Amino acid sequence: MDLSPDTVFRLANGLALLAWLALLGSPPAARWTARTWLLTGRALPLAFSVLYVAMLAVHWPAGGGFGSPAQVRALFDEPGALVAGWVHYLAFDLFVGTWIASRAAALGWRHWQVMPVLALTFLFGPAGLLAFMALRLLREPLSSMKFPGAL
Repeated sequence: MDLSPDTVFRLANGLALLAWLALLGSPPAARWTARTWLLTGRALPLAFSVLYVAMLAVHWPAGGGFGSPAQVRALFDEPGALVAGWVHYLAFDLFVGTWIASRAAALGWRHWQVMPVLALTFLFGPAGLLAFMALRLLREPLSSMKFPGAL
């Protein structure tokens, strides 16, 4: 298997884009949505997680780490570790996007209402999660939210 940074970047980006398009095209009532959510919320993030670990195992640079900005810079100066970091974003953003879609469906939101939040999550990860939580708070007071699991 070719774990070159360029190949992994192209393949992971292509898969993630297809997954996001599938997620956007899967309203809760569609018969394919459960399978789509399984793919986008579990299978693909898990595959990206394996790829992330493999990329770091192969491309971890000397002096790279998370203990200081200099170590993080050294880590991301290595193209393979940089791509591993990118795959990390792809995995988590897709997982969170699927979680948002399923939570919104459980809360009775129409699919068109959650689509802008999903697009924001696709493009800017945490900003999409923040938007979802803010919209949820506007629609449902904090005192009426059920915890845990109802986040």
